[in-house]
Amino acid sequence: MAQVLEMQFETSGGKKLTISVDEPRANLTTLDVETGMQALIASNVFEVNGFGLANALSARLIERNVSDLM
Repeated sequence: MAQVLEMQFETSGGKKLTISVDEPRANLTTLDVETGMQALIASNVFEVNGFGLANALSARLIERNVSDLM
């Protein structure tokens, strides 16, 4: 089963940005994700059209099952 952590942010220009992390740690907590998202905002590493991350909007874990047929 494949897992992806999707974190959605809003930039200071009002645009949304989604950052995905494949195979996140198994024992990830809400506090871990909130802390990590705030650290990404504070780092000013990501930007869209010259605007940095301003707000953490949401986060979710997505699980996917793949069955090969051939």
